[in-house]
Amino acid sequence: MTARTVLQQADIARALTRISHEILESNRGTDDLVILGIPTRGVVLARRIAENIQRIEPQTVASPDDIVGALDVTMYRDDLSRNPTRAPQPTALPGPIDGRTVVLVDDVLFSGRTIRAALDALSDLGRPRAVRLAVLVDRGHRELPIRADFVGKNLPSAASERIFVRLDEVDGEESVTIEEPGTTAGPGTTAGPGTTDDGGRA
Repeated sequence: MTARTVLQQADIARALTRISHEILESNRGTDDLVILGIPTRGVVLARRIAENIQRIEPQTVASPDDIVGALDVTMYRDDLSRNPTRAPQPTALPGPIDGRTVVLVDDVLFSGRTIRAALDALSDLGRPRAVRLAVLVDRGHRELPIRADFVGKNLPSAASERIFVRLDEVDGEESVTIEEPGTTAGPGTTAGPGTTDDGGRA
């Protein structure tokens, strides 16, 4: 079976730079901004976006740690009965989220179920003024009425195909590939048939 690379390291960097500028423009700066990544690769992407924003607005963001965190959605997922051994990852907030704009970050937007779980998790942590969604890849095939506000790459694909996101910090390499069933892909987030979430965590 064939595998096709659709984003390489430079493409990913450009997409995240553009998303960072779009977040700043939408929020009109960094006031009351919180960026929360959804484990695993969403946390890596959120950190990179926060680092970009700190470089763009150093006068208002002294450190990426001031605005970036992680949001574990494990216990809010609707597939726990099928995956009871899923290991939670700790939620870490840079501060209270009440009255602030929260940008959720994930790698692949697919069915929308991971984001629904993230919204439920957020509701237990506080009441944000607004919640936005940033994703590296939107591959379509939504099962819930959820859309991304900031998208690195719209990637129409067949439902039978899988999207693999690989990031240096997790996988030791950097790419986004489309791979057909039966392809040996190795490590990386996958979103494809049989998954019920956006980032490939079955």
